[in-house]
Amino acid sequence: MAAPTDSTDNLSSVKHVILILSGKGGVGKSTLATQLTLGLLKAGKKVGILDVDLCGPSIPKMLNLENRDVHMYPTGWLPVYIDDEKRLGVMSIAFLLDNKDEAVVWRGPRKTAMIRQFITDVCWQDVEYLIIDTPPGTSDEHIAVVESLKSYNPDGAILVTTPQDISVGDVRREATFCQKTGIPILGIIENMSGFVCPNCKECSNVFSKGGGEALARELGIPFLGCVPLDQHLSMSLEEGKNFITEHSDSPAVMALTSVVDRLIQIDKNL
Repeated sequence: MAAPTDSTDNLSSVKHVILILSGKGGVGKSTLATQLTLGLLKAGKKVGILDVDLCGPSIPKMLNLENRDVHMYPTGWLPVYIDDEKRLGVMSIAFLLDNKDEAVVWRGPRKTAMIRQFITDVCWQDVEYLIIDTPPGTSDEHIAVVESLKSYNPDGAILVTTPQDISVGDVRREATFCQKTGIPILGIIENMSGFVCPNCKECSNVFSKGGGEALARELGIPFLGCVPLDQHLSMSLEEGKNFITEHSDSPAVMALTSVVDRLIQIDKNL
């Protein structure tokens, strides 16, 4: 990722910026953003995850970082780290709220100002990959993110869908948003693609299958893979545990690892 040379620019040392987008809620976008971040961490990368879903921040809960505080430095906010080595930093509006159940009832201009501040004022400290988790849709928040990142030439966006036609249709509109705003599409992930039996590990197609792959083929963009449902993933998110390392034999982890490997390879070719 090319960046301005200003030494006070907090994004100047970030090598790769990747947006996680979906056309609708409930497709597991934040879940995948978290798991891809943990997968990159396992692959030896120094990672940051920025949660710009202002009205529904869930990343701190998923990473067991609730009730943590961020600190202001002369150059900006220092993210919350999950490890002493500071290899994974997290920033979310949840860290700035007095009560985790407090609703964020803001109009568009205030949301836009906060997102721009998140983009420019967080000290990522030589992060290799910055994953940005966005809210669903193509609203003011998305425009604010894209405009704030424009001068940095972000790597692109990963689109998340579930197999059903209604979700695929919404993601098709998300792809149009990327095209209109000049954001490259790195690929599509089909989430909740089947269910992994906790006993025999067999994957059954609870929903339809193949919608994400068909859309990728239609749009001429990479299909990054299918990630099945796994009850251990849900439990890990509720408990703030690392699903990637604790259930390495899960078909879902294998699928996520494959996506991470493809993502690293794509970024090498950029």
